[in-house]
Amino acid sequence: MSDSPAARLQVLFEGHRLTPTQRRIAHCMVRRAADAPFLSSVELAELAGVSQPSVTRFAVALGFDGYPALRRHLRDVAPAEAPGDTALNEYQQAVQAEVENLRHLAELLADPGPVERAGRLLASSRPLPVLGLRAAAAQARGFAYFAAKVHPDVRLLDEGGSMLADRIDAAVRAGAGVLLCFALPRHPREVVDALAYARGAGLTVVTVADSAFAPVAAHSDLLLPAAVGTGLAFDTACAPMLLGRVLLEAMCDALPDAQARLEEFDAGAAERGLFVE
Repeated sequence: MSDSPAARLQVLFEGHRLTPTQRRIAHCMVRRAADAPFLSSVELAELAGVSQPSVTRFAVALGFDGYPALRRHLRDVAPAEAPGDTALNEYQQAVQAEVENLRHLAELLADPGPVERAGRLLASSRPLPVLGLRAAAAQARGFAYFAAKVHPDVRLLDEGGSMLADRIDAAVRAGAGVLLCFALPRHPREVVDALAYARGAGLTVVTVADSAFAPVAAHSDLLLPAAVGTGLAFDTACAPMLLGRVLLEAMCDALPDAQARLEEFDAGAAERGLFVE
């Protein structure tokens, strides 16, 4: 298990039944994992957009006497700073943070069960709607592009608005049983509402999100976490992108004709001179 701040927080939070407000606090702490041991309850409340008493109740829900006890615990288990880290500039620090996110993802994938289950679910759905709005639209679009090479009917949902529910309904009428969602910060309310609508329509929701405590967790049947980097002005999403490719691999494994479809595409591409070799 990784000794990264985010990984330690994930372990601390796992197994606890948290309210939506408490999940919001947990999500905030995971995103600010390096700073979490040094934040006051007031600072954490402001960052998470909750009240200070909510932070206290959150600490008690985790088994501590109060927030000061939780903060002392985080400081006690924090590893010493790695030699040389302070010499890195902000760009190098952002890259190192992404390396750590990928390392944590690799450790989560030591148990391939959840991803394999997700792959079977995605392979079974005809059609397969893939949802991703705003920051997550690129992840959804990339997945859908490759998935369409092996899956017979992939429907990309990367635009919000009043038509989104209509497109979900259309997918259900066509026989869809599963919806794949990519959900990244900042989490649009529209995505949370769309997932609730999809589940109400009978779809099983598989979600790739930046944290197991993201706002979409309550509306996901199977959530696969992959942390984003927060060191730059805009979040970086190497781990969610890679997890999307892993899901593609798992889906291919569950599609008996995936290899034949890929070979057919390659033959057609060569005949058309599609790519410059």
